[in-house]
Amino acid sequence: MSDRLLELEESVTHTGPKGVINDWRRFKLESMDQENLPTAKKELLRQMSSPNKSKDDSRGNLNRKMSVQEYEMLKEEDEGCLKKYRKRCMQEMHEKLSFGPRFDGVHDLDSGEAFLEVIEKEHHSTVVVVHIYKVGVKGCEELNSCLDCLATQYPTVKFCRIDAVSSGASERFSDDVLPALLVYKAGELLGNFLACTQHLNEEFFATDVEAFLNSYGLLPEKELPGGEDEENDVE
Repeated sequence: MSDRLLELEESVTHTGPKGVINDWRRFKLESMDQENLPTAKKELLRQMSSPNKSKDDSRGNLNRKMSVQEYEMLKEEDEGCLKKYRKRCMQEMHEKLSFGPRFDGVHDLDSGEAFLEVIEKEHHSTVVVVHIYKVGVKGCEELNSCLDCLATQYPTVKFCRIDAVSSGASERFSDDVLPALLVYKAGELLGNFLACTQHLNEEFFATDVEAFLNSYGLLPEKELPGGEDEENDVE
């Protein structure tokens, strides 16, 4: 095999088992406190994290197995680091499997035009929940707080809010029909809930609003919490 073919082979990014192992090793190296690592351990991790980038070692040394001493040197960090690595892989998988964009927080709409744009131009797979409110109307402030919470739990849902006056339809959305929740997908109105707090207890929370929307099948399946329990186990 020519030197050029060897170079090409070494430059390939593996997507099979070797690629996964090397990715894990790189993650392990990056996640450790480099400043406090012993020099021998730091160098060993560096070699393991990028085995195909060394120009000094032979191909046999690049693929060598760890010695017992090297294994003992590294295994103490494996458990905690592996949990972090698993969490990262799960997050990446969720992102790849999530169709459509992801959102952060509740979006404030300042005009009727912005209201129409979010309904008509959002990704066809995205559920859009719009809260029409008015300052001082009972239940509006509480519902806004609930949506702030739900937006963190359903990042693929676009939660929005707009003041009834700013919407340009204050006559239609008078105080007696507020707060109102409108739910859209692909430009189609799926839910139109006027005075929606009438369907909730006088004191309600995000879980109550979630259950209400779920009773109509309007929310997607909630994503996994991202390994919070595992993270708490890692010191």
